Amino acid sequence: MDPIYLAVGALLLLLTVVDLLWTTLWVEGGAGPLTSRLASRTWKTLKIVSGERPRVLSFSGPLILILGLTMWIALLWAGWTFLFAGGEGSLIDTRNTGPISWTERFYFVGYTVFTMGNGDFTPNGGIWQVVTALTTASGMLFVTLSVTYILNILSAVTQKRSLASSINGLGAQSAEILETSWDGDAFQGLEVPLNTIASQLDTLTSNHKAYPILHYFFTPQTSQAPTTNITVLDEALTLLRFGVAADHRPSEPSIRQARSSVQNYLDTLGSAFVEPASQSPPAPDLKHVRDDGIPTVTDEDFTTSLEEITDRRRHLLGLVESDARHWPSTDSQ
Repeated sequence: MDPIYLAVGALLLLLTVVDLLWTTLWVEGGAGPLTSRLASRTWKTLKIVSGERPRVLSFSGPLILILGLTMWIALLWAGWTFLFAGGEGSLIDTRNTGPISWTERFYFVGYTVFTMGNGDFTPNGGIWQVVTALTTASGMLFVTLSVTYILNILSAVTQKRSLASSINGLGAQSAEILETSWDGDAFQGLEVPLNTIASQLDTLTSNHKAYPILHYFFTPQTSQAPTTNITVLDEALTLLRFGVAADHRPSEPSIRQARSSVQNYLDTLGSAFVEPASQSPPAPDLKHVRDDGIPTVTDEDFTTSLEEITDRRRHLLGLVESDARHWPSTDSQ
């Protein structure tokens, strides 16, 4: 018996199981330590190699997902191989006599993990029969959790792009959202879509907590990019809350709920991988809103209000930059 091989095998299996269960089952825990590092480094590498070309970055999500699954199965396979290598006489060759090679152990573990039935080798004795059964169980666990994880990820990706499209349908710029809903006296019908979008955004935030890999599913179309459109939405909310005259604003609860949903989204992504930008982004265009006949506060009051939410807007800019995009007012995509 080789204790070093046994220790290496046990360590690899422990890392794999912890990372797999952490990533797929722990809703509040985000990705496991191995998966989170793999995702972050793959994304950074793609950005450098591609020069932040949108078409190349659009492969980042599927690539990270495939690499994560490959990492789990590779560690699982290697861990069981080392474990069987650590036990003297753990396997019996049913066809030939003599020592069993590493390749043959690797082969035995492979068809056992993938439950392909018995091959040319069989476990030697009761304890190794139990270990073989655990090997098969780990393979079934991997397949079951991986399939469920992939389906949930794809569903969440669809949901987040649907949210982006809903916001973009109101307007591609913050001032445009106000202009299209202004009827000359009030913001007609804006409260209902704001409440709906806030609910969708809460769902997206929950999905990001459960599946942080969502951040790396990049789309070249700005109209379907949540980071850009959520920024547009929050800038529109800033105009409504601090730029529009108080007598003409939508109801305070609807604005407060939407702003709270955006803040929860920023907090969730900020705790994982988004850092605030070093400077504040350009201010929303209050003059453009005023030119469309919407009553506004004075420029001085608006500037003072913006200073109170500097940190929030820096987080928004950091979010946009982390997604390899430009601030909406200058986004040329």
